[in-house]
Amino acid sequence: MRRWLILTGIVLLLLTGAFFLLSYVGVKLIESQLQKAAEPGLTIAGMKIKPTHLALTGIRYEDPTSHERMLQVEEMRIYPSLLSSLRGRVGIREWRLIQPSFFFLRSRDGVWTGPWPPQGGGKEEGRPKEGSDNRAGKEEKPYSIKIDRVQIKNGTLDIRDEKTGGAPAEFHIKNLDLDLEEVQYPLFSAHSPLELKGKLKGPTKEGSLYAKGWIDLKTIDMDTSLILREIEVKTFEPYYRKRVSAEISSGVSNMDAKIQVKNRRMDAPGELEFVDLKIGEGSETSGTVFYIPAKTLISLLKDKGNRIKLKFHVKGDIDDPKFNLQESFLTRMAISLAEALGLPIRTVGEEALGVF
Repeated sequence: MRRWLILTGIVLLLLTGAFFLLSYVGVKLIESQLQKAAEPGLTIAGMKIKPTHLALTGIRYEDPTSHERMLQVEEMRIYPSLLSSLRGRVGIREWRLIQPSFFFLRSRDGVWTGPWPPQGGGKEEGRPKEGSDNRAGKEEKPYSIKIDRVQIKNGTLDIRDEKTGGAPAEFHIKNLDLDLEEVQYPLFSAHSPLELKGKLKGPTKEGSLYAKGWIDLKTIDMDTSLILREIEVKTFEPYYRKRVSAEISSGVSNMDAKIQVKNRRMDAPGELEFVDLKIGEGSETSGTVFYIPAKTLISLLKDKGNRIKLKFHVKGDIDDPKFNLQESFLTRMAISLAEALGLPIRTVGEEALGVF
């Protein structure tokens, strides 16, 4: 019996040693690839090799052109895939970001800037390094990384959209948690399961958002459900400002939508609910809300307990210059609101109907 215990102990010791050895090899491979992939504007305060993962701290990314800080991560842990380490390839079992902060900006020209290197920037892939001996015809292969799971814990996301025709729209999401699977760089076409949740800050309170489904990171095809709860209507005022002359002073909205994108065509049916919608004082008889006279809207909402549900269905080709997601959604919402209130469609006016 004692001999078997000793043998079992030796086997366990060998397996533990093999595990840590493979982990160490995997971590070293990841470290070398990260050093090669470093882009202008990216700084890392600390990088430590741990027995089971690579730990990075104080990560910052600043857009080289605008000098805006797009990414800040307090701690990042990268766990290698042991099987990939055996083959001498870079594979990541889990890439975990702890308390990251992301910032996205859309300019007045509609150009998005975010925590990614600019197009055409960074290091040239597949070309020999300057000063290297390439007489044998050898070229440095571009790095490739497969990630089984990306996880974000307790993150924040800030978005500033300046393409509103007026004051920019600003969104702040906190308590952001994300699980994303099957990611590879360079990107390849695959259904990557995702689950996301967070809290959206409004003028006076926080609402919640939840999304679950899959996304193809290369083609941007997706099939995802989106649930919004207790989101203050005024959060989206920069988008609907031109369609409302009677100020919406308060109210919350709930939304359930199914967002599908296939071959660059969007199909997004859903249901939207307005609760406790209030119109600013002094505008009851003079202004309109989505082309509906404010006085009429207030009266009809009161009859319905100041709670109303309406359905919408947005469809279109994302690459079609005539397709505008914002305008299409607002127009269909205006028509659905009139229908839900029992008003004739002409009440929303020719301006709204002219979009079709």
